[in-house]
Amino acid sequence: MSFSRLAGIAGMGFVVILIVANLLLTMAGFPTPSEAASLDEITAVFAAGSGSLRLASALLPVAWLLATIFAVGVCVCVRRDERTRTDPWSLVGLAGVLMQSVVFTSVEATRLALISAAQHDSGSVAGLWGLYSALFGFNQVFLATALLGLSMLGIRTGAIARWHAGTGLLAATLLFVTATTSPYGVGSVNPLALLGLVGWLLWLVWIGAYGVILIRRAPEQSVPTGTPDTSAASAHT
Repeated sequence: MSFSRLAGIAGMGFVVILIVANLLLTMAGFPTPSEAASLDEITAVFAAGSGSLRLASALLPVAWLLATIFAVGVCVCVRRDERTRTDPWSLVGLAGVLMQSVVFTSVEATRLALISAAQHDSGSVAGLWGLYSALFGFNQVFLATALLGLSMLGIRTGAIARWHAGTGLLAATLLFVTATTSPYGVGSVNPLALLGLVGWLLWLVWIGAYGVILIRRAPEQSVPTGTPDTSAASAHT
């Protein structure tokens, strides 16, 4: 299997895992930073829904691995010519994907800590929820960075259509605006949180479309290792 196809499958797998994880949390009644929930409600749901949260969290290491493979695949496989130097926008996009994985690790760790706090020390729930909300909000700037870099790379190389790049840039704008206003969501609800949700949904569509492009790219045929190059030999006969 070519790396381009592997990266495309990884991107689509990343989307599937995120959808499954969020469905698990939604069905368990977990609030999001965009919802108005009292401290008592937050404490109750984290105390009662630890099983769903642990299962959703257990899926995320695979998602972060797949996201990295996808991002590297985009950076490597959409260049016009393998001999050309690396496009700076590809580095911007790759950095965004890596940073969102790092920061969301902290988001998920804080959410898991809320389980212990809700069950054993409810007095610390408010502080942990505030930390979780802040990390969740600021993490959106790295999603925006990934969307910006890889959309610009795709449009500059002709690998993606204008609607695809436009979707990525629109999602990046929405996520960046929400990240910028995220401090106003700590202790309350960010008034622009729904823009971030729309941006996140567009991010999933954008990744899925990029995955299809990578899968469809025809890999160049290469001479297997250890196989003699008959073309060179025939040139001398």
